[in-house]
This record gives sequence, C-alpha cells and structure tokens, in this order.
Amino acid sequence: MAKIIGNLTPKDDYTHPVGPEKNFNESVYFNFFDPNQRRGGFLRIGNRANEGYAEMTIIIWNPDGSAYFTYAKPKISNNDRWQAGGLDVEIVEPTDKIVTRYDGQALFLKEPRDMENPSNAFKNNPSQAIEIDLLHTAVGPLYGHVGEPGDGNEFARSHTEQHMRVSGKLKLAGDALEFSGWGLRDHSWGPRFWQSTPSYRWITCNFGNDLGLIITTNGDGKGRGLFQKGQSLEKIESASIKTEFDSDSGFHKSLEAEMQLENGQIRRLSGKVISYIPLRNRRSGANTRIGEGMTEYRLDDELVGYGLSEYLDQTEPN
Repeated sequence: MAKIIGNLTPKDDYTHPVGPEKNFNESVYFNFFDPNQRRGGFLRIGNRANEGYAEMTIIIWNPDGSAYFTYAKPKISNNDRWQAGGLDVEIVEPTDKIVTRYDGQALFLKEPRDMENPSNAFKNNPSQAIEIDLLHTAVGPLYGHVGEPGDGNEFARSHTEQHMRVSGKLKLAGDALEFSGWGLRDHSWGPRFWQSTPSYRWITCNFGNDLGLIITTNGDGKGRGLFQKGQSLEKIESASIKTEFDSDSGFHKSLEAEMQLENGQIRRLSGKVISYIPLRNRRSGANTRIGEGMTEYRLDDELVGYGLSEYLDQTEPN
C-alpha cells in the first residue's frame, strides 16, 4: 500500500455518499504520457448524481499534434462507481492500482485548436473508434485532504492526488499501440461549479518513477507546489510562472517557472506546448475557458519530462 499523507484513508479511493447539494460532484481524473512515443492524454469522469448525469472527457494527443477528443453527459442514477458513456474506472487496489477503460467513439482532430468553435469542429471532423485499457500504478504517496461540509468550497472540498506509472494498450482507429509512461491522477468530491474557482494555472509533469512535480498558481502565475521524490514529497514554497501566449489566438504556447523549495534551493522549469486543445464550461451565462496543453518540460535545463499545462480562466458573462 502506498504511503498516505493527509487526513485520508484507503476507503477514500472509492466513491462517497452523495451530499445534499444539487451540484454535488465526485470525479476522478487521470493523465498519462509516454515519453518514447510523445503521445499522451487524460480522461475524466465526474458523477453529478443529484443532477442525473456524469461529465465525461477524454483526450489523446498524437505525436504529430493531432488528437482524439470526446465529451459527453451520459445519464446516471447513483454514485456507486465511475462507469458511464463507455468509460469505466476500476479500483483494483486502493492507493496503489487503478484500471481505466474506454470503448467508444471520439472526434479525430487534425488541428485540436478547432475546438475553439465546438459546433464547427464536430461538423467538420470525423468520428473514429478508440479503445483505452490502462493500468495506473502508484509511484508516489497518496496526498490530499477531506474537507468539512459547509466550508463554502464550491470547487474541490475534498481532493487527493498521486503520481502514477501508466502501462497498457490503446487502439486508435484500428491501430493497436502499447503504452508505457507516467502521469498524475486526482479525485475530488463535494459541490462543484467550474465558475466558482478563480483563474489558475495547473502544471503537472513526470520524469520517471522517482521524480514528478505539480505547480498550482493563480491567474497571474504566483503559487506553490510539490516535488514527488519516490514515496516522499518536498514542498515548493513559492512558484512564479511566466507564460508566452500566441499573439493571434491568445492560447499559451510556452512557459518558464522559478521554484523555491523549503530549503531555499531555486529550481527552474521550462515547458513547450506540443499540442493544445481549448475547452470550455458554460453555466447560467458564465463561461469558463480551459486550455489544455500536452507539454514537454525541462527541469534545470537537464531532465526532460512530459505532462500537462492547464490554464483555466473565467471570462465575462455572456
């Protein structure tokens, strides 16, 4: 069993009783990147049992920058497990091993930026069959917190994260591929409105079994994070991110981060977005923009790793 940091138990890897809030959400998220193929992606499913549906998103980026994408709101009637719309998440060993599977259709996007206009993207790009069968095995501790009801948090009251080794198979439009790499998983439960969180930047990357990192900042690029070093965590006391945005689209395309550790050591991270897809969430006239970038990172100009750069911004109501 992996080490646990925070007020968590192994049972917290499973679903929880549904809260009274209409917008109660229990979601799991897994990203995965194969450094040899330069292929990666993520999948997420969030059960909104009180609203009668799940939110499901899957993205797989190809080495040439193209991507497979699917999003759906399949109907659900309970929060017993994460299984809807062809996606299934199985907790094999809590804190240690989880299997994710998907068998269904996905939009093939030669240019993922087409999702800036979802209606046109779905009209002008073909749908293809894909399959996912991946085993996520812990390489670091499970860390996070269980929040208290009524704390006013409308985004991630209770939350866990963990660095993982990822192996298995992908089948993309008939092509069977072996997959081997690393990624990060998270799990949240409690009320969730995407519009209730301020703008943020979320950086995750892995350099192998024994080294990964995560940085979370506000929209101005100021925040903190964690280094995963085997079964231990080292705090990033402060982090500052400078981002280069595309002058035409406004999408982020590269970043530079300076990180100060607990012991005062300064470390630097640079990232170049390999492929980018713009997503959004709308509710009651409010529009949340979420830019997802598969990113190649360099740590201290030495180690090369892969992961995600997620930029969430709240825009003016329509």
